Amino acid sequence: MSNFEPSGPLSRRLLWFAALWLGGVGTVALLSLILRLWIAPG
Repeated sequence: MSNFEPSGPLSRRLLWFAALWLGGVGTVALLSLILRLWIAPG
């Protein structure tokens, strides 16, 4: 990622960062919930 140049205003970059961060956190939370229900149903 050495040739990555930020494009657009700061607000757009912050929005992308927040969206990707929330996507990652949501994915981890969903996986943990599925694993919990799979391992210990009920």
